[in-house]
Amino acid sequence: MTAAQEIAAGYATEGAALELGTVLIDGAVDPTARVRIPFATLNRHGLVAGATGTGKTKTLQGLAEQLSAAGVPVLLADVKGDLSGLARAGESNPKIESRAVDTGDDWVPTAFPVEFLSLGGGSSAVPIRATITQFGPILLSKVLDLNDTQESTLGLIFHWADQRGLPLLDIKDLRAVIQHLTSDEGKADLKGLGGVSPATAGVILRALVNLEVRGGEAFFGEPEFEPSDLLRQVDGRGVVTLLELADQQADPRLFSTFLMWLLAELFEELPEAGDLDKPKLVFFFDEAHLLFNDASKAFLERIEQTVKLIRSKGVGVFFCTQLPTDVPNAVLSQLGARIQHALRAFTPEDQAALAKTVKTYPTTRNYELDEALTSLGTGEAIITVLSERGAPTPVAWARMRAPRSLMAAIGTDAVTAAAKASPLYARYGETIDRESAYEKLTAKIAEAPAPAPADAPAPPAPEPERRAEREEPGFLEKAFDSPVVKSFLRSAASALGREITRGLFGTRRR
Repeated sequence: MTAAQEIAAGYATEGAALELGTVLIDGAVDPTARVRIPFATLNRHGLVAGATGTGKTKTLQGLAEQLSAAGVPVLLADVKGDLSGLARAGESNPKIESRAVDTGDDWVPTAFPVEFLSLGGGSSAVPIRATITQFGPILLSKVLDLNDTQESTLGLIFHWADQRGLPLLDIKDLRAVIQHLTSDEGKADLKGLGGVSPATAGVILRALVNLEVRGGEAFFGEPEFEPSDLLRQVDGRGVVTLLELADQQADPRLFSTFLMWLLAELFEELPEAGDLDKPKLVFFFDEAHLLFNDASKAFLERIEQTVKLIRSKGVGVFFCTQLPTDVPNAVLSQLGARIQHALRAFTPEDQAALAKTVKTYPTTRNYELDEALTSLGTGEAIITVLSERGAPTPVAWARMRAPRSLMAAIGTDAVTAAAKASPLYARYGETIDRESAYEKLTAKIAEAPAPAPADAPAPPAPEPERRAEREEPGFLEKAFDSPVVKSFLRSAASALGREITRGLFGTRRR
């Protein structure tokens, strides 16, 4: 048995498997020495890493194709917009034909069912949104780049709004609530809860304004996206959902944190599934370093816990980034599959990252890994995964299979046509401006018995100078100035409903 066949023996499976490529040793490839991932272990998560131009995106495309063909829905973050070719059959050429021979692949051009989504408006794809209330204070603090003190203050503000049944649907709702709570009238509402520092509230307000400038205003609002729409099939094939940035000037931190919100929502909503023959959904976190950069210890712990537990819900998660060191060790240790494309070692930092990467692989007598990781050709990768019995497979230098769909973007017009034809467009295509915190509050007041005039507190004395210094009050702030509203907030919180229950990441549990 050759060395290539010995390596391939470690990737043999009894159940269905996702084909990655074939083993390459000393520059020679063996088309019969297959490298694969068992579908049953995909919910043990994975990492796809590599420098720009090494074939990482095509690997993601190939993985998505095979998952879709097996009936497994996929979510891919298409940051650069170059994965839209999944919707069209590929075109044969000499390079693809040569790659098919090397990998023993009976390559056939194939198109796959694709859903095009984007954060907010301004895109040809179907716009999707989330409400501030649903997003929660923890993830919003990450988007706003708040420190621990500011995050706890924002959590207090959400707690107060939750208690009173005030849904924060968009940024202006949250801004109005903060302005109320830091006013002379609102300070009484936070007595006993620790209060809100005007300076800290000012920082949060400025961060909200900056988020609006970066495109966040178009994202937060209604209709709110239902994560269950990711779990769809068409003619027995899993739908591939491509999520792009609607505006390239939008905050990439928002983009990555929104992906975490989707994952947290799936974690809260999906039932326990145990060990499955194949996952319910595979979730690809592209540009994963954006999620972990400057993250607090508490935030990282929640990511680790979510990744650890969501596999029991039948969801597989793959983090995609340039360097494995972009992913914290606590999370990296949870990832069963490693697909590492070429690394660059031009700087001392690159060399340190290379040394750390080598240490994360099992020992092998077939390759000098530090040399191999810098010598990989385009479309080649160093791989190890979990076998069906849960043990790491031998390290394999693999030549990856070529995608069967188009390896190019399909153009804005084609994306627009696909989006307009999608059943999701009727649900999410148009923004709905309704049921703000003000409207919910006034509706509940209208339902409640009107208080006797004698019981209503006297209105506060006018403060013309203070008012002149403040910005023009919005409709929510005007409502809070009403004596009826003040009385209602202090004495009838129970009539407004129970406090919202929040999950691991502070997202609202439905």
